[in-house]
Amino acid sequence: MVKPLFLLLKAGRPRQSLKNLSLFTGLIFSGWLFIPAKFWTTVAAFFIFSLLTGSVYLFNDLLDLESDRKHPFKSKRPLASGQLSVPLAIFTSLAGFFVSLYLGWALSFFLFLGMIGYLGLQLIYSFWLKKQPIIDVIAIAFGFIIRVYSGAAVIGAHLNVWLLLCIISFSLFLAIGKRRSELTLLQGKNASRQVLGRYPEKLLDVYTAMFANTTWLTYALFTFMFPAFVFSGKALTLLSILPSTFHSEKWLMATIPLVIYGVMRYLHLIYEKNQGESPAE
Repeated sequence: MVKPLFLLLKAGRPRQSLKNLSLFTGLIFSGWLFIPAKFWTTVAAFFIFSLLTGSVYLFNDLLDLESDRKHPFKSKRPLASGQLSVPLAIFTSLAGFFVSLYLGWALSFFLFLGMIGYLGLQLIYSFWLKKQPIIDVIAIAFGFIIRVYSGAAVIGAHLNVWLLLCIISFSLFLAIGKRRSELTLLQGKNASRQVLGRYPEKLLDVYTAMFANTTWLTYALFTFMFPAFVFSGKALTLLSILPSTFHSEKWLMATIPLVIYGVMRYLHLIYEKNQGESPAE
């Protein structure tokens, strides 16, 4: 009994649930992180959305069963390796769809709409979009955008237009990096994903560089346009003892180097370690 449950959990790729942390974007940048009601609502949305995405991964593995068996890494997954039975995977995937959608409806109608949109996108992607070059990576990126807006809508947070552009650029950067790593790993053997044969290596390099730059640039513009932090009160703070040289109303800009490091780190994973196929790892 324990082994099938473990295999189901593994097939749902819990590490990929890290992508669902994007639901916290609206909470963080709205300044509501420390409001208990908003925080716990977003946490609940995270777990509900993770149940849905885990079910989608399981469903995709069922559709790609034969091609995954030819893949150097995907062949080790529970379904592709034969450790997990197909009937159990089908039942669990369908149950996950219905349970997650019901919970999403119970928590927020807007979350439910976002989950319906995400599920519809993934179904279209699995059957058609993943075979279309360029459109396939746009679909992957759109999945991130749905997550972000679902998390913001569930608590009524507003998203700055520059933050939206940053999210779009970052999502496309991750999607292109995923394709670039897959192309390197398969070394020209595109049997497991036919669309890779329609991506010239140099073109993917251009796309990668383009979205790497737009990611940190749009984030920098977002921090510049972000409302100034106002510190008040008589309590002694670090800001009050700093010389005027370091006084600024745009303290969020101090996080720009962290974003640049993140972009450079992912590029390092793509080109040096060939690990960009799974950004969550």
